Amino acid sequence: MTISKSEQAIFTNMCMVFDDNGRILVQDRISKNWPGVTFPGGHVDQGESFTKSVIREVWEETGLLIKSPVLCGIKQFQTKRDERYVVLLYKTDQFEGELKSSDEGEVFWIEREQLLNYQLAPDFEQMLQVFESDELSEFYYYREGDHWNLKLL
Repeated sequence: MTISKSEQAIFTNMCMVFDDNGRILVQDRISKNWPGVTFPGGHVDQGESFTKSVIREVWEETGLLIKSPVLCGIKQFQTKRDERYVVLLYKTDQFEGELKSSDEGEVFWIEREQLLNYQLAPDFEQMLQVFESDELSEFYYYREGDHWNLKLL
């Protein structure tokens, strides 16, 4: 019996946009599934490159055209339908344009130190460790019995 090496997957992205003044761009998501303050991002369209998808998503949600996004980590978990849900984590300090919010939520600049004063999206504080660490690259949920565990690698 041959075991398949393929699986169903959903690819998404998220980008930490920051400036030279210690500010980060955040989005206050109004989603039912994952509400709260986080970074902009979204789904990768079929056939779209991962890098182009994050540039497009940031543009659609913030009005900013980012350049040279750097892949800095990954988040993954299994969905209820047993699909691997992958979030590619990027960051950049290169952008242009005028900031504007979208129907995804309000976007605004904050000082990095102020982030924990906001109502964050679930598990976003742990994700931030991957964005900011040179030693971590993965945020991984795995199941033991009926319990989900989180591991930063």
